Amino acid sequence: MVDVDVLVAGAGPVGLTAASELCRRGVSCRVVDRLPARLPYAKAVGVQPRTLEIWDRMGMIREALETAVPLKGQLLYVNGEEGPRIDLELPPEVPYGFAALPQYETERLLEELLERWGGRIERETELLSFEQDSGEVRAVLSLPSGATEELTTRYLVGCDGAHSAVRKGLGLSFEGAALPEEYMLGDVEVDWDLPAGYGVRASHVLDGHTDDMMVCIPLPGERRYRISMPTPPELSREARPDPDGVTHGLSGEQGPLPGIAHIQAVLDRLSPRPTTASRLRWSSVFRISHRIVDRYGRGRVFVAGDAAHIHPPTGAQGMNTGIQDAFNLGWKLAAAVRGHAGDGLLESYSAERHPVGEEVVARTLRHARSGIGSDPDDFETIMLREAQLLVGYRGSPLVVPAGPAREGPAPGDRAPDCGGLRYPLAAFPVRLFSLLRGREHTLLLYADDEEQSASSDAVAAAALKAAPGLLNVCAVLAPGLKAPAPRLPAVHDGLGEFRRMYGARGGEAVLVRPDGYIGLRTAPADGPELPDHLARLFGT
Repeated sequence: MVDVDVLVAGAGPVGLTAASELCRRGVSCRVVDRLPARLPYAKAVGVQPRTLEIWDRMGMIREALETAVPLKGQLLYVNGEEGPRIDLELPPEVPYGFAALPQYETERLLEELLERWGGRIERETELLSFEQDSGEVRAVLSLPSGATEELTTRYLVGCDGAHSAVRKGLGLSFEGAALPEEYMLGDVEVDWDLPAGYGVRASHVLDGHTDDMMVCIPLPGERRYRISMPTPPELSREARPDPDGVTHGLSGEQGPLPGIAHIQAVLDRLSPRPTTASRLRWSSVFRISHRIVDRYGRGRVFVAGDAAHIHPPTGAQGMNTGIQDAFNLGWKLAAAVRGHAGDGLLESYSAERHPVGEEVVARTLRHARSGIGSDPDDFETIMLREAQLLVGYRGSPLVVPAGPAREGPAPGDRAPDCGGLRYPLAAFPVRLFSLLRGREHTLLLYADDEEQSASSDAVAAAALKAAPGLLNVCAVLAPGLKAPAPRLPAVHDGLGEFRRMYGARGGEAVLVRPDGYIGLRTAPADGPELPDHLARLFGT
């Protein structure tokens, strides 16, 4: 008899994402964190467009849009001379842009979402140890009172950071190394007149070598920035790796903290305009490593976020990658708890996310050493990759490989948004993402003639029989087509955007997973591929 379905260790953005997704699906979940309260630090600041899409599906997008600020681009200065401006522009069909939001605000929004679903964080509670067998995980927790608690859980998810107890308990390797540089951070206001919404990167180069640098990321507030820069000698401290050799993250408790004078000195050297820093909210010193585990879990225990991968903060990839880890894992764990997980569903978490982690670690390390200009791709591709919109799972064991060459996204690719969809009863169009919000697997049946529309009901019935209670179905009809049977929801592709964005063919079925990726495309929809895939996916 288990005490709880899932235990989540760590209540940062990654752990809160996993817990919210589990609680939303009715899975009993405990979230423990050793800290007494969330830290008031603007650590991870950049929020990628793909993360905003995830928050849309989770039901948190309104709160995020009202709290974050747009990140429009970056201003570059070398030796006081202005370089080319980088504008963070994306194709018009991408619904959200780049944003900046202090990590403590991200955690607040996610905690409020968790509480909406009936969950809560157990503070000053730490995972001490665990062991597992084929049926359960037995964990020991330290409680705020100083006592310990033993509990059994079906699954354990380690979102407990770079020094993860879960990773160590699993015995996962964490290969990589520490970078020699040491940096300081400061959250301040400045009085320059540079354009709002743009980051600032200013450097001093001598004989082709960068010997001084600062990076300023805008935050919510009036001329407020998180500024990072090399640590001056008087603040430098000896690297203190934990017992497994990891040196990564903030180390403010180990020595003196940067003061406003330290930050002003850097501004005096590098700022493109004379400026004065004020209202220092917090500061720290930090070091960076690049490491990744050999696998993202073993048995009934998994790791996500910094517990699985750490790397330079270049491009604001870390927190966003961790949130996507948790979003990928959440629906799979929920299916397993409910008894609807086919063979290999949980194993697909590592199979899908480990290659993503490897690519992010390698790319951020390359950009930290040589700059984003070292990337050989064209600018639009670089922006889409930084936005994490090119993450995909084409090689996943869960994905049915594409058949004959077709236009549009392939199985394993992100399902793109499109507009102009119209419900028969609505006087206004809706977006595809609105149709998918909060749903599990969704089967989209595209029809561009009356025969295909009429057959949609039979296709839907066969699919629902293969996955009873596990599937949403919606017909997407070319303009002017008669809707199928009343019991099958339908929208009209009023502007033809679905057909264009997906390269959809009449009579085709597109299966969209809960994490917003395409699991299957098949035509004709009434063939055996769809029910066979659903039966394998859910073990029905």
